[in-house]
Amino acid sequence: MFDPLVAMKFGNNRQQKALTAINELNILNDLSRYDPIVCGTIPLQIDLEESDLDVIFNVNNFDDFEQKVLKLYGHLSDFTLERKLIRAESVVKANFNFDGFEFEIFAQNQPTHNQHAYLHMVVQAEILKREESLKQQIIDLKEKGYKTEPAFCEVLGIDGDPYSGLLEFGKQNGFIK
Repeated sequence: MFDPLVAMKFGNNRQQKALTAINELNILNDLSRYDPIVCGTIPLQIDLEESDLDVIFNVNNFDDFEQKVLKLYGHLSDFTLERKLIRAESVVKANFNFDGFEFEIFAQNQPTHNQHAYLHMVVQAEILKREESLKQQIIDLKEKGYKTEPAFCEVLGIDGDPYSGLLEFGKQNGFIK
């Protein structure tokens, strides 16, 4: 299974700087009880300069989580915190800048290994492992304004909703259950 921290440790300069920022921020330890996982394009080496560092969390008490996040990171540059509904589920989203990276915290009441951000990353990692030549095509589409999942679906010829389509592709190919 794809391990984003290992990929970043042995990855390119930007990935290693991102891992250093994660470690200096101490976010994975400070919020360890919420089962954090680093996700997104930076661990996959398909990020753009403006790509953020995504960290997902499993939270069942949003009030406590919001207070902890506010206490730990509320003083950081461009800090925002909001609670909203996504696919009829409550989520907490926080953003801030630290050590040259924009962090995005995404928390919902679902095990992190079952969250879409993680599953998408696993599917994308498996696709890139099998077809390394797609990496530059994905980056090129992202530079043209595509989001990551639509870019993957474009190069793979997957029609329909790119977010569910990518998950279905992953299931059909045995990348995820």
